[in-house]
Amino acid sequence: MAEIILRNISKMYKDETVISDLNLTIKDGSFTVLVGPSGCGKSTTLRMIAGLEKESGGEIWIGDKRVNNTQPGLRDVAMVFQNYALYPTMTVRENIEFGLKNRKVPKQERETLIRDICEIVALTPYLDKKPQNLSGGQRQRVALARAMVKKPQVFILDEPLSNLDAKLRGQMRTELIQLHQRLRTTFVYVTHDQVEAMSMGDEIVVMNKGVIQQVDSPMKLYNDPNNLFAAQFIGTPAMNILSFGDVHGLKVETRARIGYVGFRAEQVPMGTEHHMEGLEIEGEIVTRESLGAENIYQIKSAAGTFFAKTFISPLETAVRIKVVIPYNVLYYFDPEGQRIRGLDMPQTKSLAVAGGAIR
Repeated sequence: MAEIILRNISKMYKDETVISDLNLTIKDGSFTVLVGPSGCGKSTTLRMIAGLEKESGGEIWIGDKRVNNTQPGLRDVAMVFQNYALYPTMTVRENIEFGLKNRKVPKQERETLIRDICEIVALTPYLDKKPQNLSGGQRQRVALARAMVKKPQVFILDEPLSNLDAKLRGQMRTELIQLHQRLRTTFVYVTHDQVEAMSMGDEIVVMNKGVIQQVDSPMKLYNDPNNLFAAQFIGTPAMNILSFGDVHGLKVETRARIGYVGFRAEQVPMGTEHHMEGLEIEGEIVTRESLGAENIYQIKSAAGTFFAKTFISPLETAVRIKVVIPYNVLYYFDPEGQRIRGLDMPQTKSLAVAGGAIR
């Protein structure tokens, strides 16, 4: 296991700066997920840690060793790719064994390692099969096993589940979580899928345009975003954001400039009597998406379109409704998208005490 430290890392391609002055500490033994939209720099960051990309500036430390000029094979890092990168002419056993042979590991030790690892990832019955005779999930396990036999300090996984169908992705997420708990090795995982990030990571690093937006635990990130980007990237549906200028009747005592007001879809009370104080919005239900136990509504109002999520009996579309969103669940952002905390709202002091701090 090893801690990873990135200090003042930058990366340029010709005249284009992809990453500028990135600072990040990945804790020893953690399952850290780098998440963000395509082109945000997450895979580039991962590849610089692995040594597959050369940083333009800054320092990379793995454990107590500065690895800027260390070859990829000497960094004690194992990488699992999106496309598995298996040798099609080799059996499962030969694919897993290949790297061990190159490292001159004795045959008996190789056999012991392969047997132990294949038990962990449930590949023992498939050792003599070739990749084309395996399912997508089994191929992914071979790629994991090939990485695991190296017993690295760090596992690096670059969108390893993106080629799998939805059901298999869910199964492999569970297996990877259990694998990490068993190995207790540092995992660094890249994905654009916020569901993967929220369900798998101990710590999530949200990136956009080569800049880290927030580093936090999944629930802290969900409940306490630092800015508009983090607020809207994490969560399904994304956090509702309304322009402060379009919201009427909301009086806030603050010297800060408020640009936007936000609230989560599940914080919109629907189908209940409204006896609380809060932000009142009238609108029409435009669409309803039923997902079994929950229903997601798209509501069009004069202040803008927003979503509501409920676990009650479905409501009809094309119906006008009024919702009251409690003041104490509202989030505030300045015109540049940065979070404003601790707003004083005297008309809701009793509600704030009963329901939690004003956000």
